[in-house]
Amino acid sequence: MSRDPETDDPGGTPLLGTLPDALRAELIAFRRDVHMHPELGFQEFRTTAAIKARLEAAGLAPRVLPGGTGLTCDIGAWDGVRPMLALRADIDALPIPDTKTDVPYRSTVPDRAHACGHDVHTTVVLGAGLVLADLARRDLLPNAVRLVFQPAEEVMPGGAITAVDAGVLEGVGRIMALHCDPRVDVGRIGLRTGPITSACDRLEVVLDGPGGHTARPHLTTDLVTAVARVAADAPALLARRVDARSGLVLTWGRIESGHAPNVIPQRAELGGTVRCLELSAWRDAPDQVYAAIDEVAQLHGAKCQIEYVRGVPPVVNDASVAQHLHDAMTARFGPHAVEDTEQSLGGEDFSWYLEHVPGAMARLGVRRPGDSARLDLHRGNFDVDERAIQVGVELFTAAALIEPPQAV
Repeated sequence: MSRDPETDDPGGTPLLGTLPDALRAELIAFRRDVHMHPELGFQEFRTTAAIKARLEAAGLAPRVLPGGTGLTCDIGAWDGVRPMLALRADIDALPIPDTKTDVPYRSTVPDRAHACGHDVHTTVVLGAGLVLADLARRDLLPNAVRLVFQPAEEVMPGGAITAVDAGVLEGVGRIMALHCDPRVDVGRIGLRTGPITSACDRLEVVLDGPGGHTARPHLTTDLVTAVARVAADAPALLARRVDARSGLVLTWGRIESGHAPNVIPQRAELGGTVRCLELSAWRDAPDQVYAAIDEVAQLHGAKCQIEYVRGVPPVVNDASVAQHLHDAMTARFGPHAVEDTEQSLGGEDFSWYLEHVPGAMARLGVRRPGDSARLDLHRGNFDVDERAIQVGVELFTAAALIEPPQAV
């Protein structure tokens, strides 16, 4: 059984006790305030200002990113030699309505909601920063730590790219993140080495033909048949041309063509996503997708335009950083506080940081033990057991204090 973060003994991580009641209450209030005022990607001005003000009140010197949203903050003095540990949070919300009716902190902004837990991620990294700042003032922080509050995770290809371009990884040797998981009980995390999320790209396809009368399809390009065959056959072709173990999947979400039952249209459109479990296959995916769609379209005499928008690669957890998270969690909450987790087909732009430095993401349990409700991410009724905030803060703080394992 995992310990109850409200009542049980926290275990033997040096220097780190349970959060003071006042700080725990403050962090819950901070999360609720952010939850009530959700902001979309690259519009997180209020959220950025709130984080900045609290860090400055703790005597720190946060730096807002060039776009005006998101910020970084170093804790402890970097000696220019030993790489820093970075803790990353995403701060944006989703363009969906908050449908919760039984809580006082539901969103006050129409059609905007923190339905993916970014308000929790933000609060956890803020709370860890406040605890670590106190340790640094007492000269008890063994190495500098950088907090990264990143905008626009939900905006493809992700605000992580702009954060990296702004230099947030300068001096960083490893990076960690958490993501809320409503399938994992509070007091536990889900963890795995290797891929933990999927790559996700966006695809828009336009087919063109001369049009004509449905009585004489042999005199023109039967564009509706062509787009139907592209929709059905291109994914099937990919399935036979790519190693099935890579998990490369083309799925359509939109198809449009024509306006009259007796008119063969001149234009047809498809939109969908390409998801992939393996990093190497993702790098080759555009060429494979272009070839499959072109082949089917040409077979039916349709001209084809393809817009392939790179989204995010899979998050591939580095073995030594995943072990670091495992060691920190078990030091705080015991050997049963970490469970294996499966690879998700969802995308996460934390992967862009891992193109530059080793890192790992864990899934933070936010389900109240014994709760049978099947909440999921990106739903308007999504909510968390707020005790998860303390768990996340203690995990990240422990990770900053314990010696990291050697790279595997």
